[in-house]
Amino acid sequence: MKVLVVGASGATGSKLVEQLLSDEHQVKAIVRSPEKLPESWKTNDDLQIITASLLDLSDIEMSEIVKDCHAVASCLGHNLTFKGLYGKPRRLVTDATKRLCDAIKSNNLKSATKFVLMNTTGNRNRDLNELISFAQKCVIGLLRLLLPPHVDNEKAADYLRTQIGQNNNAVEWVAVRPDGLINEDHVTDYEIHQSPTRSAIFNAGKVSRINVAHFMASLIIDDTLWRQWKGQMPVIYSKSELA
Repeated sequence: MKVLVVGASGATGSKLVEQLLSDEHQVKAIVRSPEKLPESWKTNDDLQIITASLLDLSDIEMSEIVKDCHAVASCLGHNLTFKGLYGKPRRLVTDATKRLCDAIKSNNLKSATKFVLMNTTGNRNRDLNELISFAQKCVIGLLRLLLPPHVDNEKAADYLRTQIGQNNNAVEWVAVRPDGLINEDHVTDYEIHQSPTRSAIFNAGKVSRINVAHFMASLIIDDTLWRQWKGQMPVIYSKSELA
């Protein structure tokens, strides 16, 4: 299987690349600064490193990149700096999601391509009646005003829900919603839920980036798991953080 990973040099994206390679799959990774990548990546025949800024690629270039990929995974996010939070592109995740899906559709492949988006528990799945408290609604409203990346995450998932939908012949999707991300060295037990089981604002759980990467890779590789979560926005928590 061949998988395109965008945001591959990030803290979670790099874990996903490593997971896919360890499972002996082929990976394409789009990165802006290849000099920062591990040396082991540069000598791995199963990894194709594409040096580019994703949104600067032409439509033709993007279509060519995705045409032989069985799946696309986006671990894109905004850097936690003033420029990263408030500078351009403010719709990095949304614009990348749209352009990648357009590229997939342009190739008119015989079977649908899987698209896995890393999202956040701070974003509700509006296809479901996910109830949150009035206080959390107020905080989320402030985040929309003060933090452009939050709106970006919402718009990216909304695009998949409303524009790609549940019956698209070219693209099938899952938007994975991790709670508070932490760093761990090894995959541990984790739980997947259809909706958050705790407040993302006032009682947040935690999940390791390596667990998120493991779940995203499992979705891509395991067709039974994919069918279980296709068109949904599953929430992931590390089990040790649920108490």
